Amino acid sequence: MSNREGFTGGFLAGAAVGGLVGAVLGVVLSRRAAEAFLADPSEAKPIKQSKGKGSQLEDERIEVARLSLEDKIAQLNQAIDDVRLQLGDVNGNAQVHSSQSSLAEDS
Repeated sequence: MSNREGFTGGFLAGAAVGGLVGAVLGVVLSRRAAEAFLADPSEAKPIKQSKGKGSQLEDERIEVARLSLEDKIAQLNQAIDDVRLQLGDVNGNAQVHSSQSSLAEDS
């Protein structure tokens, strides 16, 4: 029972300290962002969408970025599958490949 009481007190103290640190960081970072925004008045103007070559270039850049992100997602999925297979080998839960299963059946 004493472990549970210690856990509760530690949890509450950690939550209080974390909340305090988060609040201080939020205030400091928001002030810096506000100062940076006010220092450069050109950022205060709304961005207008131009029609013509500018928007075509923007559309092309967006398409290139989308394709690049799709490639990165595919690479990450492959890496996740590879790690999953490696962890399965370590834990003894490896999936048997068709060539290995045929060898096991012959023995």
